[in-house]
Amino acid sequence: MRLTIQLKLQPTPEQADALQRTLERANEACNAMSLTAWETKTFRQFAVHKLVYQDTREAFGLAAQMVVRCIAKVADAYKLDRKVQRTFRPHGAMAYDDRILSFHRGKQEVSIWTLDGRQAIPFLCGDRQRPLLASQRGETDLALVNGAWYLFAGCEVEIPDPGDVEGVMGIDLGVTNIAVDSDGETHSGKAIKNVRYRHRSLRRKLQRKRTHGARRRLRKLVGQEYRFATWVNHNLSKRIVAKAEGTKRAIALEDLTHIRTRITARRSQRATLHSWAFAQLQAFIVYKAAMCGVPVHRVDPRNTSRTCPMCGCIDKANRKTQALFVCTSCGFAGPADVIAAVNIGRRAPVSAPCYPAADSSVVQGKAQEL
Repeated sequence: MRLTIQLKLQPTPEQADALQRTLERANEACNAMSLTAWETKTFRQFAVHKLVYQDTREAFGLAAQMVVRCIAKVADAYKLDRKVQRTFRPHGAMAYDDRILSFHRGKQEVSIWTLDGRQAIPFLCGDRQRPLLASQRGETDLALVNGAWYLFAGCEVEIPDPGDVEGVMGIDLGVTNIAVDSDGETHSGKAIKNVRYRHRSLRRKLQRKRTHGARRRLRKLVGQEYRFATWVNHNLSKRIVAKAEGTKRAIALEDLTHIRTRITARRSQRATLHSWAFAQLQAFIVYKAAMCGVPVHRVDPRNTSRTCPMCGCIDKANRKTQALFVCTSCGFAGPADVIAAVNIGRRAPVSAPCYPAADSSVVQGKAQEL
């Protein structure tokens, strides 16, 4: 499995200036290549290479391998769309490979090519990233983010074969409750909703002011909400995977692809719905589970919160409120999100019978608490 780790560079002012000029020169070369490719309608990497390589080296003074990486960047951009000419920001990230960048893990520094020659620059990384750096393979992206320099290195990680499981733990994702498992454990989304609401209100207030101080404050707010949501999702996914691994169960998730285009919401709920980071949480669960050898299944999400786990009745009226499920056929009642998680777990393709009696006891116990 391929993972990307983030390393923070610690350049001197002279090295930072060299990195910035290198990034600007490389993106300037990319724009020139893109213009030539667009005018000649030449978009494949090998054809673009023959067309622009020599002229680019002479005009921009870049190393041979840096020119090759620029050509690859232009060709990759046109793979997405050939309807418009592609342009590149002066400080857009650039990919480096092993010929122009190498890591010295012992010294914790990186040797990287710049317009001023090779530079040995120290970097910072966490305890989790340090061992992963030994498996670094392929390209590494150099990026300038809010005045700080980062490397994003791709690492090939060996993952164990999925182990034998004794059941499936269903996970229901939502907005009010970020995640609810089939055991009845609920992870509330109140903290994230409060942070998102506070940031949204503050942004609206500052945008109306239109002053220099308001704009400075807005720049400081950039990314804070996203980083908090990412931190929550990382911690939540670790808890879910650890619980599944400890109980020798697989994980069942809903396939929520294109959910935002399939459902409608009131105007007041649209901002909340479209800031729901369910895809990120699912991605975190999937890769953390793979590293632990825990199987993950995607199931059809239709009617999971409207299906009675006791009699199988499917009815929209079963969902009495957002939080409560009451079957119109047999009268079975319980927390709606827990029942949805139980149904998700039962839909996973497992040969052994799933949740023969445990699910009912969990749901009934929760229903009694209500």
